[in-house]
Amino acid sequence: MSELFDAVDALIASRSPLPPPAERKRLRQAHGLTLDEVAAALQVRRATVSGWEAGKTEPRPPERDAYARMLKQLAQLYPAVAPVPPANTAIPETPAVPAAPASSAAEPAQARTAPTGPAAEPANTALRPVAPAAVPRPAVSTRPTSRRPAAKRAAPARAPAGGADPRFENGPLAVVDVADGQVLAYCVGGLVLDVAAKSLPALVEWTLREGRFGQPKLSGPGKDADPLIVLTGAACEHYGLPVTLTQQERLAGRLPEGHKVIKQLTRANWQLTKRGFGPWARIYRPAQGSERACVQLCIPSWDALDTRHWADAGQLPPADLARLLGTYAARVMTPRGSTAVTGLELMTALHPPTRASEPDAKGKRHSEHNPGSLGKDPVDCAPCEAPDGHPLLAALPRFHQRTPAEVLVEEAYDWARPLTDAECLRPHLVGIDVNMAFAAGANGLNVGLGAPTHVKSPVFDPKLPGSWLVDLSHVDLSRVKLAKQWTDLDGELLPSPFTPKGERPQGPAWYATPTVAYAVELGYDVRPVEAYVRHDNGRYLDAWYNRLRDAYLATMADLGVYADMPPAEFLAAMDGYRQRDPQLAIVVSAIKATVKGGIGKLRERPRGEGWKPGQPWRALARPTWRPDIRAAVISRTRINMHRKIVKHAAFTGQYPVAILSDCAVYASDGPSPLDFLPYRDGKPLPGGFKLGLNPGLVKHEGTQSVLWGEGVREQFNAPELNLARYIKDGTVTDQDTGE
Repeated sequence: MSELFDAVDALIASRSPLPPPAERKRLRQAHGLTLDEVAAALQVRRATVSGWEAGKTEPRPPERDAYARMLKQLAQLYPAVAPVPPANTAIPETPAVPAAPASSAAEPAQARTAPTGPAAEPANTALRPVAPAAVPRPAVSTRPTSRRPAAKRAAPARAPAGGADPRFENGPLAVVDVADGQVLAYCVGGLVLDVAAKSLPALVEWTLREGRFGQPKLSGPGKDADPLIVLTGAACEHYGLPVTLTQQERLAGRLPEGHKVIKQLTRANWQLTKRGFGPWARIYRPAQGSERACVQLCIPSWDALDTRHWADAGQLPPADLARLLGTYAARVMTPRGSTAVTGLELMTALHPPTRASEPDAKGKRHSEHNPGSLGKDPVDCAPCEAPDGHPLLAALPRFHQRTPAEVLVEEAYDWARPLTDAECLRPHLVGIDVNMAFAAGANGLNVGLGAPTHVKSPVFDPKLPGSWLVDLSHVDLSRVKLAKQWTDLDGELLPSPFTPKGERPQGPAWYATPTVAYAVELGYDVRPVEAYVRHDNGRYLDAWYNRLRDAYLATMADLGVYADMPPAEFLAAMDGYRQRDPQLAIVVSAIKATVKGGIGKLRERPRGEGWKPGQPWRALARPTWRPDIRAAVISRTRINMHRKIVKHAAFTGQYPVAILSDCAVYASDGPSPLDFLPYRDGKPLPGGFKLGLNPGLVKHEGTQSVLWGEGVREQFNAPELNLARYIKDGTVTDQDTGE
């Protein structure tokens, strides 16, 4: 009988009533719960909960009963009420939607708004205006320094203004603008603060004393993010800064030292970093104990927001720009500069170099190395890993060209070949692009944490990160081992996995560990001549990958593209996704640029400043200047691509005609990737290309005709022109979109 009761209970649970999708989201946010928290409680993925709230999918047993139980309890705590009209404000109203109920005045302010910050749900609809919730205004509105109530609602948004930490109740950043002589700070969540500061030093003081901006640290031993203030052109004029830089200032990347605003800061005992007062200026005073006094400025009119990654974000109205940057800050981190700089800073924020030790005999704690980090001191790279001009190479003749046996060259693919006769008879060229390819290459990768050790005649160890001098010219792609079985392929139609241009190696050369390990995987013996290995190693980039992956998936989910979609639905959802919300699409571009830029920044080259070959440059003083880590990520990314290409060729007999970094082009009988990717019963080839959103899966990059491909090659007299560079829209230019 008990089994029958259990069956009845399960049947009832399978039909547990649920409120509408919008109400599910309102209830969660009203209680300050994040998508991650709900997903963890129900033991599902974050994207699954997001799909439930968007109405794309419905929960199934056993999660459905637990989800219904949670929503029922939240509905008792936060019953739906009619929206409250916004207070009088000069900001235009927008159409109202049901809002969160007002909370008791006795509740803490942070409990009445959904939290933001690294541990909270990113503002996944922050860029879509809705009516303001009936939430009491923060205590900031009563501050005596304001000439009128210091807080009011701007063009409303669903993004919360602050987080659970009362120190940062107004969010990570503000966009400061001047309208009709009044200085206003537009915050995340639609909040607008009245700024009484009349000079830039006073604005810095106001930000630190009254603004309540910032973001909690991403790691236990780390530091809280400094507040970010974005100055519009009008704000620049108000505070005595030029709206745009002169050509000389643009080349220098900063204002001249004698500028009046810099003198004002100096008189007020504020300092600038060595970068000076540029598009991303840091203004600080030396830390007093654990107290930091630092404000980051961003000036879009000085090209702080690179249009390659931020599109027209710098031209947006202040409230919209605050929402866009706030979404990026919540999901990635508060911007610290360009997307490349932020990508590198994110690594350090997730793995701080030091931590507090256990108390000594006197009960005091001391700073010590944080295990798993790169430490606080830079380490020298191996000579083969050093780029041209590095101090380690100062003894080389001035115009010496290093051979592959002298320098490690791990770069992304740029390879193409002529079409075969059979391929010319097919009507279409179809490009597929690997999502977040370099992030996928970083995932689970074992990299060196410390200095290299030089070894002669080593035995290759695929688990030991480093650089290996080895001859791989004997690897024959016409016969390789796949799944422990030897397979015959047409090696002439495949690029070599060992060189960026796809050429077969001619002798010993330096390779990163993933490249040599792949030669072993293909069934060939390797005998390194020497190596620089790193015995102190770990998966340093895992947390970095996870955060950027989650940011990417969450933002794409807001645009209607989900990680678990069937192939045909995924292709349809990806078609025109940027037009659904152009501002959220900018966030996607910025996240992707953060990945590529962060990896590239690991081997930053000299940037002027009077540098001469053989002399050190500023980036070498960073612990995160690690060309070996960059090489390992790129090596693994290229190998991941080649592995999929080989498995696809062995299974289908199809070979790519061009590869550019993470994009591969195939000749196809149809215009869709589904016309040549081997799906059976909805399942892809194991280990091959798979359509989907997650990093490492592929999307449709573009389709052109074979006649187009042959035509542009003939037009430019380039039989091996890389068609992957232009497959997206068919326009042949010199510009590399980075896709």
